[in-house]
Amino acid sequence: MRIQVVHCHPLTDSYNHALFQAIVTTLGRGGHEVIATDLYREAFAPAMSPQERRSYHSGAYDDAAVSAYAATLRRIDGIIFCFPHWWFSMPAVLKGYVDRVWGPGIAFEHDPAGGRIVPSLTHVRLFGVVTSYGSPWWVTRLLAGDPGRKVMMRALKPMCGKHVRSFYLAHYDMDRSTAASRQAFVERVRAVVSRI
Repeated sequence: MRIQVVHCHPLTDSYNHALFQAIVTTLGRGGHEVIATDLYREAFAPAMSPQERRSYHSGAYDDAAVSAYAATLRRIDGIIFCFPHWWFSMPAVLKGYVDRVWGPGIAFEHDPAGGRIVPSLTHVRLFGVVTSYGSPWWVTRLLAGDPGRKVMMRALKPMCGKHVRSFYLAHYDMDRSTAASRQAFVERVRAVVSRI
């Protein structure tokens, strides 16, 4: 499979970056074609331009500034996101990537008459998320409602193929994590990714 791994963390010595490297390495060992997209290292500009926003509902979204990212999204078989949750949400650079690249004519089509959107990434057969939260799972899920998971699994994943395989792996309570808990999570990630 041709699998894009979209990573978003400003530090290359971070735990999240180590997870990104583990995913890319494991996929490569499995014989997959890997497209490693490191948004911070690529200096991805997250702010949507005025012309992009004006064109969003016009029927011809102006994706010229992100055309290379859009082209990648159109030709992959799978995608794995690797990022931390900050304030129960994805980092701003990743949100900008979603806003600008997962746009109309790329990830979906508008159906103005029906008042809905129609998925366009039906060729994508794998959708994965590897993430971390500073809070414990019960704070994230029970108190906050896990908004980040909902965005990924209820908004982005449905833009893919109807029977897309998916996984969501999260290391909770990072603020109190240990070397052992972090290593165990890396091994869990490797095990899941090696079965793709």
